[in-house]
Amino acid sequence: MFDYESMRLIWWALLGILLIGFAVMDGFDLGVAILLPHVARSEIERRIVINTVGPVWEGNQVWLILGGGAIFAAWPMLYATAFSGFYLAMFLVLAALILRPVAFKFRSKVDEVRWRAIWDAGIFISGLIPALIFGVAFGNVILGVPFRFDDSLRMTYEGGLIGLLNPLALVSGLISVGMLTLHGASYLALKASGPVVARAVQVARVAAPVTIALFVVAGIWVAFGIDGYVITSQLAHDGPSNPLSKLVTRQAGAWLTNYRTFPWTMAAPALAILALAITPTMLRAGRAGLGFIVSGIGVASIIATAGLSIFPFMLPSSLDPRASLTVWDASSSHLTLKIMLFATVVFLPLILLYTAWVYRVLRGPITAAFVEGNSHSIY
Repeated sequence: MFDYESMRLIWWALLGILLIGFAVMDGFDLGVAILLPHVARSEIERRIVINTVGPVWEGNQVWLILGGGAIFAAWPMLYATAFSGFYLAMFLVLAALILRPVAFKFRSKVDEVRWRAIWDAGIFISGLIPALIFGVAFGNVILGVPFRFDDSLRMTYEGGLIGLLNPLALVSGLISVGMLTLHGASYLALKASGPVVARAVQVARVAAPVTIALFVVAGIWVAFGIDGYVITSQLAHDGPSNPLSKLVTRQAGAWLTNYRTFPWTMAAPALAILALAITPTMLRAGRAGLGFIVSGIGVASIIATAGLSIFPFMLPSSLDPRASLTVWDASSSHLTLKIMLFATVVFLPLILLYTAWVYRVLRGPITAAFVEGNSHSIY
């Protein structure tokens, strides 16, 4: 039904959709965890905040599993290179994601202030670390990652965890923390009650302009402060996956090429800035539902901006630009992509329908009366 070139493009788009799905759906969980110490002042308020995400956080992490599975099956070279190079960083993310449910469960086991404060700190860390590291990873992808392939396509990575913490990557990490904090604040404005809502709106008023400022700074930095990557040889879009079959050079301003060639791609960064800017206004006006949707659009647009900027590259190599992984030379076989597409067409709508049903059943704010009336059956 689709030729190899089209299948590669489809799976590049699907990977972007899955990453956006994770950032939007699990992103507000991370944002709520980050905000816990700032918007909740009493035990009942902390339980309100935790229970806004209590019924849904496990389901939201399905998007992370889907994204990782898609990379493993559709882009095996990308999976092997990225998960090897970012191994320690990914270990920290997984440790943080494991800490969150442990903290949810353990904080209520002992009715003691100090005990609960320790686990509340764990919840905060479990939100901050993944948000920061995912952003740092995006920043390093834009800069280029220190790996190479030998003639038999065995990969060698020559970086380390400390090397990932370069200035541009840290700015990217702060953008991630800022946008997810805003998204979490939008969710709390929708699902929480009492003083927590007012504090969340105040946080949104700060998080939005800070994130916009960092996003603009990062955009200028990427456009004029670093080199991008350009394919300088003929590359068959439907050929075998061999990243060493092309020539690549680094050029100043190369990450702007897609915006010059396809002006419509400018819609992504423009929409990101607009969505982030108007979210606090909607929250202050009491339109929390629409504000949450708009903040989600802002998150999606920021991620789309990164993907569109570096296309067709997926993981540039700073050691050997020729080894950079692109849409055209890092995928699985044509047959594998077709089988996976069939499975996605069948199961992704089911996931979306089930998710929509769950959120419809669980609609409505979490109140102090609800928490007190169900104190033994919720977090």
